[in-house]
Amino acid sequence: MSLLDRTTLRILFTILATSALLAFVWLARKPLLVFLFAMLFAYLLEPLVARLQRWLHSSRGTAIAVTYVTMLAALFTVGLLVGPRVAEQGQRLYESSPELYNKVASGSIAFQVGRARGWSQPTQAALQKFIVGHRDEVFRAVSAQGAKVTEIAGNALWLVLIPILAVFFLQGKSRFAQGLESLLDDPHSRRLLGEIMGDLDEMLSHFVRAQVYLAAISATVYLVTLTLMRVPYSWALGALGGLLEFIPFVGPVVAAVVILAVSFGLNYGHLGMVLLFLLLWRGLQDYVVSPRVLGGRVEVHPLAAIFGVLAGGEIAGVVGIYFAVPVMAAARIFWIRWRQRNRVEDSTDAPIQGS
Repeated sequence: MSLLDRTTLRILFTILATSALLAFVWLARKPLLVFLFAMLFAYLLEPLVARLQRWLHSSRGTAIAVTYVTMLAALFTVGLLVGPRVAEQGQRLYESSPELYNKVASGSIAFQVGRARGWSQPTQAALQKFIVGHRDEVFRAVSAQGAKVTEIAGNALWLVLIPILAVFFLQGKSRFAQGLESLLDDPHSRRLLGEIMGDLDEMLSHFVRAQVYLAAISATVYLVTLTLMRVPYSWALGALGGLLEFIPFVGPVVAAVVILAVSFGLNYGHLGMVLLFLLLWRGLQDYVVSPRVLGGRVEVHPLAAIFGVLAGGEIAGVVGIYFAVPVMAAARIFWIRWRQRNRVEDSTDAPIQGS
């Protein structure tokens, strides 16, 4: 009698195959992430490519080329309109950061802000003591984030590959889907895979476009409101707020903290109004704008989304935070389609009454 029967061997093989797959994903995480972002970038451009292909009555390759040229022209135009102002304010903010750092490190910013707002001497001294007592924790957190930014900048070559790889995704998207379906012999499994891929295609396409719309809306609101309120470096802060909108939940919080910190550090006189604007805009964005833009295609409960974002951040940092919501939405699609298939099979196998 064999020590290992067929069932045990199958279980061991499954465990080894899963372990090998996880090891491969971990070792090849950088190129895999580049491929994932290239796929999302392709989903962003897909509607424009399809529309141009119909309008021009041309090949898919020609439509992709026209899309890239149009996108570069649009980016160049936007850069000419707002780029110089954002770059100028960003440079000035960067140059003033050492002075602001010294004020925070010494705690002297407490006296500067306190005198401008008419605070009492004991209040200023208490704030100065609080800042000095917690500066090490703050600086450690800032250094950690700076290290992450440096790491991202060091991987800039990988980022250049994203629009290049997106061309191949746009060109061979349908063939790739058909190739996956052809690997399955069972027609029911092939139909289930086609339905899942169709749902995933619709969800990812909508999710990526919605993120771009939300970032553009948020950047516009930040820029206009902060400029009207005469907040220092409003253009640079507005651009930063729009970019951080791409990171669900965590990005807007970081943007709000940065805006408040810069306003406080530069002794802006209406800090309460800035805080009120940030709270109002966050509520409007989360409960009015975002549901209308996202619609019902990314149906993830807010509590589940928050848990997913926190878990994704612990597992994979910023990348995990960004992919948490679409991964949870994809898991929901798999679960719903699988349950639907099981119900159909159960109803088919159920005995007919009276037979």
